[in-house]
Amino acid sequence: MDNMLLQQRDLKQPLQQYEYLGSTTLARILSARDVATDQLDLQLRSLLQPDLKGLTQAITLIDQAIDAQQQILIVGDYDVDGATSTALMILALQQMGALVHYIVPDRFKYGYGLTPAIADLAHERYQPDLLITVDNGISSHAGVDRCHALDMQVIVTDHHLTTKATPDAEAVVNPNQLGCNFASKSLAGVGVAFYVLASLASHRQKQGKTSCKLSHYLDLVALGTVADVAKLDFNNRILVQAGLKKIREGQCRAGILALLDLAGKNPLQLQAQDFGFVLGPRINAAGRMDSMQIGIECLLAENLQQAFPLAYQLDQLNLERRQVERGMREQAFDYLEQVQLDGEQLPQAIVLFEPEWHQGVIGIVAGRLKEHFHRPSIVFALDEDGQHLKGSARSIEGIHIRDSIEAVAQQQSDLVKFFGGHAAAAGLTIEKEKFTQFQQCFIAQIQHYHPDIFHSKLLTDGALAENEFNLDFLEKIQNLGPWGQGFEAPVFDGIFDVMDYQWLKDIHLKLTLKLPSHQIVSAIGFNYLEKLNDTRISSKIRLAFTLEKNEFRQQSQLQLRILFLQNL
Repeated sequence: MDNMLLQQRDLKQPLQQYEYLGSTTLARILSARDVATDQLDLQLRSLLQPDLKGLTQAITLIDQAIDAQQQILIVGDYDVDGATSTALMILALQQMGALVHYIVPDRFKYGYGLTPAIADLAHERYQPDLLITVDNGISSHAGVDRCHALDMQVIVTDHHLTTKATPDAEAVVNPNQLGCNFASKSLAGVGVAFYVLASLASHRQKQGKTSCKLSHYLDLVALGTVADVAKLDFNNRILVQAGLKKIREGQCRAGILALLDLAGKNPLQLQAQDFGFVLGPRINAAGRMDSMQIGIECLLAENLQQAFPLAYQLDQLNLERRQVERGMREQAFDYLEQVQLDGEQLPQAIVLFEPEWHQGVIGIVAGRLKEHFHRPSIVFALDEDGQHLKGSARSIEGIHIRDSIEAVAQQQSDLVKFFGGHAAAAGLTIEKEKFTQFQQCFIAQIQHYHPDIFHSKLLTDGALAENEFNLDFLEKIQNLGPWGQGFEAPVFDGIFDVMDYQWLKDIHLKLTLKLPSHQIVSAIGFNYLEKLNDTRISSKIRLAFTLEKNEFRQQSQLQLRILFLQNL
């Protein structure tokens, strides 16, 4: 932790344009994120127009299928983005009068996306006339071909990156496909589904047909967008803010309210980060440990009576997921720490596999390794067939993980059977017997990067003024949100006197700090033991931190969340 480099963010806009905020600190925060003042008014009317390639063909096909009462089938994905996309499609299309069902591939049996096997399963179960993918399909050439052989038309809606020609579907809607001029490339899968459905609803309304208001479902759009770690550009911030407002007002899906209740979270105080840390893990647990159908049905539930049993199932699956993850993480950490104890240098990339590891949790473990060791990390688990390994990859800033995997696949075409993803996260499949060969090739690929990229760096917004250590200032920060990926919540740093410190449950660090004005503030670092080499805390420290509200026994106090600590 002591090796982390703190670096203050560069200012990109003149501070004078933010004078009306009455705070130099708030001006610095917005300037460093290159936000113009006209991008603070997050109104739905400011959303980008639906200039998406393939959109016209898609809404024409769906409109015709609804009118002809054809069978429509949604093929989803087993993460939160896929679940919210599926639920959104089902709810909106049903309200427009469609005959619609959904199917979600079992991640352990079928893997990811519209495969020929999923096409066969879809045909066997539902005999659909029109199949619509959500949050997947951009690489599903064989799956689309199989659908056509079974007399199904296909619409692909996706957001994943591709450098290749799209599948031969009747329509493909993806802001990241070649030739799409949509200004924002950061839509999540649920954002793409929203644009398709909103355009369809508008088209049907103009024709005097049964339609619906998509704004009623912005809670799902917000949840899927943040949980999928989509970049919060201006367009996505509008969608997320609108969804947050719906939930805070209680005008949202019963399943979301049930999950918040089980998590002890007040909807009135919901923040964007709660989608990623409170709701997201519980819904994701269904796809990781069982079936995402549980998560989708929870989001589809019409009332709390239906939603609570499903939400309880998700909560229990999340507890199971955490236990499995803890065991896998400890194994991985022990192995890598032993490598360092043996005097070997940690490689520039971490690539690990253990036969007993759980396929549904490898992505989380890869993320933990990436965060702790600041290395691109790929964690593999054994596939159902026993012959292949499924891998989940997470990367640090400056290393595009999907492109790095593609580079290995291009150098040795027999090493990678399948891959896909983004700059920060990807998935892949390799043959079990080729693990060591892949491990060596991937590490060699990453070794080309400059050594400085492997030094952890934390960007801060500088110091807080003493009169800003209060809940009123925290509220001002929250009002400038939503905060998230690409629009990171403010991080501050400063030097503090330590009045007292405690290790809670032997792993969480709690500090009592004194400011020069003699004001006392508390700070907390969860699971902080693994981040420090020494459990002793000096009387004077340097901290990097975020601000948060701590509610205890109906009292609210400002609390600092520790991101970095250095004894002075």
